[in-house]
Amino acid sequence: MDRARLVALCDLYAHGLADTVAFWERCGVDREQGGFFTCLDRRGDVYDTDKPVWFQGRATWLYATLYHRVEPRPGWLALARHGYDFLTRHCFDEQGKMYFLVDRAGQPLRMRRYVYSEVFATLACAALAEATGEPEFRMQAVKIFGRFVHHLRTPGLSLPKTNPDVRPAKGLAPLMCLVNLADTLLRIDPDGPYERLIDEAAEEILREFVRPELRAVLETVGPGGERIPGAEGRTMNPGHAIEAAWFLLEVARRRGDAALVERALPMIDYSLERGWDPDFGGLLYFVDVEGRPPTQLEHDLKLWWPHCEALYATLLAWHMTGLARFAEWFERLHAWTFAHFPDAEFGEWFGYLHRDGSVSTPLKGGIWKGPFHVPRAQLYCWKLFEERLR
Repeated sequence: MDRARLVALCDLYAHGLADTVAFWERCGVDREQGGFFTCLDRRGDVYDTDKPVWFQGRATWLYATLYHRVEPRPGWLALARHGYDFLTRHCFDEQGKMYFLVDRAGQPLRMRRYVYSEVFATLACAALAEATGEPEFRMQAVKIFGRFVHHLRTPGLSLPKTNPDVRPAKGLAPLMCLVNLADTLLRIDPDGPYERLIDEAAEEILREFVRPELRAVLETVGPGGERIPGAEGRTMNPGHAIEAAWFLLEVARRRGDAALVERALPMIDYSLERGWDPDFGGLLYFVDVEGRPPTQLEHDLKLWWPHCEALYATLLAWHMTGLARFAEWFERLHAWTFAHFPDAEFGEWFGYLHRDGSVSTPLKGGIWKGPFHVPRAQLYCWKLFEERLR
């Protein structure tokens, strides 16, 4: 990428972020009962007022991060406080565990066994702490993170998907979240145990989930990293593997750890080799690492978030190493993504495409899609282009 190309991409991602943020700021704020709507149709009209809790955290993170990293607009900080208020008033049960879904007024609708709402509440509070310096937000971030780690590390506390007496297993996603959260909390709580937690989780990922003999990153393994039988043990989610890789690369970048860079890069390589659709382009949602039929009915959909993760991961890998293959992958991913996901008429991105790239559903948000992956990728890529141009 020469300088002219970098300048053009820098402008494109900056303007794309402004478009995305404007869409959600205009359509996704519940100014009457608090929090954020995420169930928006193509135009941005609300089609369901239920509120996924992890997106209350994600949207709060977004506005606090925009205030801190882009421009200190009072309106962005006010929206971050607006989200924090809804989270703290409505989204925890009596024991401190967070709900998955609440209604418009904040009454609980669904509790799930996992603790991903806690992940994004931690990020939200940490971003507010960075933006304001207020100790309340730092203390909340540390407290919620502690609950996340407690659930993750206490056997039997989180109900497993399958009977652990018959088939014990563990997943990649909680470990990659642990890396990202700990790396984030270091910025606001430098005396915490975060480097040790990062080292432990990173080593577990690289030793037990990354399989060079398969050229794959497994989504689920046994408790000691052993292969588990059946389709679940053959499943790879390229988007998750790529996201985990760039979390590790960010740690390596902060530390200046060349060895960690070398161990993380194959995760991107394997994911793109296996995930890229040779017939239609774009990234498949799930693949079977032995080439057997994937069992997930949505396996060949093209979703917004794996492409967001891949754009930033390949750009970061190229920025850190200068390796041409990552610049080439970025350009390939960029071309396919921008040819299919952005909605030129009404703004933001479509989320769900068929394998051939045609739109599956025109919604802009739901309980799984909201103001997070698209603006995060746009922001991070934009800032990395700016860094490269200095």
